[in-house]
Amino acid sequence: MEKEENPTQENTTAKTSSEEIEADKQSEDKQEEIKGTEEKIELSPEEKIKELEDKLARTFAEMENQRRRFEKEKEDAFDYGGFAFAKEALNLIDNLARSKLILESDEALKDSEALKKTLEHFDIINKDLISIFTKNNIRPIDCLNKKLDPNLHQAMMEIEDDQKEPGTIVQEVQKGFMIKDRLLRPSLVGVSKKTENKDDKNEENKENLNK
Repeated sequence: MEKEENPTQENTTAKTSSEEIEADKQSEDKQEEIKGTEEKIELSPEEKIKELEDKLARTFAEMENQRRRFEKEKEDAFDYGGFAFAKEALNLIDNLARSKLILESDEALKDSEALKKTLEHFDIINKDLISIFTKNNIRPIDCLNKKLDPNLHQAMMEIEDDQKEPGTIVQEVQKGFMIKDRLLRPSLVGVSKKTENKDDKNEENKENLNK
């Protein structure tokens, strides 16, 4: 009895052979393409030297940029590395100023010799602290009688003063400081404004009520 051939098996075999032929053809085409590309990008000795010179120049430029960045980071670390510490240290000056105000407001100590000597010692300590800060490039901001600068000052209140141009600093609530060319903390200040006319103000209030 003769063995029957399986049509499905024949189709699968034919299909597999066809795929292998197609894959071989694609592989050959790809190799030809790569070979052609290699032939196209083949450079002359002069071009190769120029290409190497360009790569070398770019490498040196990147090395120089990295060196400059490192130098800048090193300088910043040296100049501003104590920024947080300096900001905390300003609390000493603040506490000294508050203590001085409390003593000056104490009626029991007012006009006494003990208070006078204590305040003199406070002034000496304050000057020593400012001197130490100054030696470390931390300087107080001079703000009184100057125009308000949002980069250096923070307005806390407005004070009526017809003798000063509006926006002029007439009171220092808390002293501000710089560390080199950077703001350590802004000055808290009171700025001048024109005296309001009471009649105009009353009229304005009436208009607001009628609306």
